[in-house]
Amino acid sequence: MSLLSLVMLAGNGACSQFILSLLSISSGLKKISYIFSIAFALLCSAAFPQEVPHSVKNTGIYDFLDELANSKIIEINSAIKPYSRMFIALRLREADSLRAQLNLRQQKELDFYLKDFKKETAGPQDRKTARHDLRKDLFYYKDSLFSLTINPILGGELFNNSSGTATYWRNGAEARAYAGKWGFYAALRDNHEDPLLGKTQYLTKREGGHLKGSTDWSEMTGGVTYSWKWGNAGLVKDGLQWGNNYNGANIFGGRNPSFVQLKLNLNPVKWFNFNYFHGWLNSMVVDSARSYWVTNSYGTDYREKYHRKNIAANMFTFTPFRYLNISAGNSIVYDDEKVNPAYLIPLFFYKSVDHGLTSGIDNMNSQMFFDISSRQIRNLHLYASVFIDELSVSRITKDDEWNFLSYKAGFRLSNFPVQNLSFTTEFTYTYPLTFQHYVPTTTFETAKYNLGHYLKDNSREWYLAFDYRPLRTMNIIVFFSDAVRGPDYTELGTSRLGNPPLSTVEWHNTSAGIRASYQVINDLYTWIAASYSNIRGDMRWSPDYLMGYKTTLNAGVTVGF
Repeated sequence: MSLLSLVMLAGNGACSQFILSLLSISSGLKKISYIFSIAFALLCSAAFPQEVPHSVKNTGIYDFLDELANSKIIEINSAIKPYSRMFIALRLREADSLRAQLNLRQQKELDFYLKDFKKETAGPQDRKTARHDLRKDLFYYKDSLFSLTINPILGGELFNNSSGTATYWRNGAEARAYAGKWGFYAALRDNHEDPLLGKTQYLTKREGGHLKGSTDWSEMTGGVTYSWKWGNAGLVKDGLQWGNNYNGANIFGGRNPSFVQLKLNLNPVKWFNFNYFHGWLNSMVVDSARSYWVTNSYGTDYREKYHRKNIAANMFTFTPFRYLNISAGNSIVYDDEKVNPAYLIPLFFYKSVDHGLTSGIDNMNSQMFFDISSRQIRNLHLYASVFIDELSVSRITKDDEWNFLSYKAGFRLSNFPVQNLSFTTEFTYTYPLTFQHYVPTTTFETAKYNLGHYLKDNSREWYLAFDYRPLRTMNIIVFFSDAVRGPDYTELGTSRLGNPPLSTVEWHNTSAGIRASYQVINDLYTWIAASYSNIRGDMRWSPDYLMGYKTTLNAGVTVGF
């Protein structure tokens, strides 16, 4: 292979310069350097997949991808989120190749998001010509081997109703980097909210955190990932959302604080996708055997340690026909003293494994779930998901016993019969004691935040919404929801079986409103909203600020997530 061939193979960036320097080594090392140069050139010329997850809080891009998928422009597995930035970039590039099928607003929105995500797929040969067409970052660097992006996180919002004014603001920074097949990302957010609207006991989609003060908490997310052509793996601390939905997932809802996870994603063929994670949860249950007293210059204090708590989960997704995804998976929450290797095996049905490991004693807390998503009819997304906490076939035919499960079903009609208009309806029903457990160290929670649906168990919700997108990245939503929750049987000390669902309504929230948002530049959102709500019943399950009849105005702006 000639010098010119090597340089052409490597490209015009740092790789080619490195090869040239290797080939200029003295004649005594010529053969070794030549072989190494060929290997390095092949390495540099490879199209490395790079995986860094993109926050589901950035709703604009997720809604746009959903709209494109509903129109059969692209294909996505919307049961598993977050998506990676590379996945988003490839879907946008796919949509760009079918630009003629998009309306004018969609074309402008596609161009808007390409300014950000084309950085993931741009090669070294076009980094100079494309740089002027990229989004503006606080700091951005890219060469043939390495890239780094740093941006601020800053934003806030105001609420006002008859209870007064509530405020929320956050500040921090986020960064991501790629080096070959490796991806790195980190984000630090300090959150300030007064009064607190997202406590663990509240029935709300609003996120909360482990409090460090009366109104403040911080959240650190990030991780390291490694990718190959048909999969990726990583050690991350992040959130996740499993289950198709437009108003709160009922498998992994995503409202909880982030936790550390070993993640694995495999996509070896077009018709199969596999996801797995093993996570370290916060039990918030003191382990007296590991806690101890300490004495120092500040006095004597009791050093508390929490019981260890872990979770393992997998999801198998099959695509028997285009635009039809059928998913099934399971999870287990366990409290062994150390990580159990059995739950590090991604493909297992963990309930069966648990029966062998805990034979003769109390079992761990296991779950199963299913999800189906169909976009086979253009502009129509049909979906349903089921979360099963405990299932007995004998209870199905009984009138006075119920299984512990949650199900959700809904549809979204997009761009039909009116362009840029979508209609969504969604129904969720959860039986008593689903997401609950009688052993405090194996509850389906982390830091006391439920991992499942935001309404928890023994609940029902209807959700209706019209979404109108008149301009690029502008969304006007008119919505209505009616949510109820029945008795919390874990507090009543009753039998685990025979608890009738919604025998009485202990909490009821009827809400309607309008919200208009606009993304001025990439990741810079501004919004204004007005809503009417009537929240009555158990006052522990909603903040005092929102209880009763309330007309609430809300406005905010944010940069980054």
